[in-house]
Amino acid sequence: MKNLSQKINMPSLFEGKRGTLMAALLVSSSGVMACASCGCSLNSDWGTQGLSNQAGWSADIRYDYLNQNQLRSGTKKISPDVAATTTNSQTGDYAEIEKFTKSQTFTTTLDYNNGEAWGVSLVAPTISRTHSTLGVGGDGYSVGNGAYDSKASGVGDIKVIGRYYGLSEQKNLGIQLGLKLPTGKTNQVANDGSTAVDPGLQLGTGTTDMIVGAYYHDNWNDSWGYFGQVMYQRALNSSNMANAGNGPSYRPGDSWNVNAGLRYEALDWIQPTLQINSRFVKKDGGDTGDQFATGGTLVYLTPGAIIPVGKSASIYSSVQLPIYQRVNGIQLTPSYIFSVGAKFNF
Repeated sequence: MKNLSQKINMPSLFEGKRGTLMAALLVSSSGVMACASCGCSLNSDWGTQGLSNQAGWSADIRYDYLNQNQLRSGTKKISPDVAATTTNSQTGDYAEIEKFTKSQTFTTTLDYNNGEAWGVSLVAPTISRTHSTLGVGGDGYSVGNGAYDSKASGVGDIKVIGRYYGLSEQKNLGIQLGLKLPTGKTNQVANDGSTAVDPGLQLGTGTTDMIVGAYYHDNWNDSWGYFGQVMYQRALNSSNMANAGNGPSYRPGDSWNVNAGLRYEALDWIQPTLQINSRFVKKDGGDTGDQFATGGTLVYLTPGAIIPVGKSASIYSSVQLPIYQRVNGIQLTPSYIFSVGAKFNF
């Protein structure tokens, strides 16, 4: 990434005066964007969507913090006692009352670009996650049936995403194609050593997913750049989640990430950014998939900033603030997601 004045390499939304996409979400985490279902962490995904026309290698290291601690039904926050009297339409029992899911993710992205028309990124997350649920049949505050606490850490599902941006003379229109690989563990049990942890809380999904995306970017003038990006992810198979107790198969719901953003380029020492990040997720499938409390629509407003450090490195940070949340069933949602990272070119 090159700053207009100092030509500093930066993990920004755009590169140089005419710009290339550098910080479109999602995402993946993610990863890009937020999954409302239990245990699915929002990933600001600067690395996965980090695109640049500059030839060579780059590395990105990012930390994301997500605390899902607000019970929500549809578009409204609800109290634990109200949630405790809600019926699970899938099982006919009362709904599970979750207390919180805290996820901390360190994502390392290694990227190569040939400088002409294509590039490829390898995105490897390491996740630390704690979760607590009161189970069902209680009053929403005391322990009911199936209550447990869990904690897990390790490598999540790795992504490999290629891109081709030789579609226009300006090289500002690109397509993306990749895979999410089943590298994260799917056999976690609760702290009691016997209770199976829900599929959405596992470090991985156990599936190989197809990833398809497209993006466009440009500059209005020497001070402002903008981008738009869309990405679709779909599991190509089902995974074996027999340890979860409800059957052998699990299939995460299809997801769409739609993102747009601005970057202010007139300052030498900092580049403020602003994004709208949207995620649309279908319900999970398979014998083990939760058909009641997975999937939904989430929209976040994401202010951030990028600060150069030397000629080949920079640091960045952003806070994702929910402006619209609609979930299926009853799910935990966060009040914010914090991200901070560093980008290096070599």
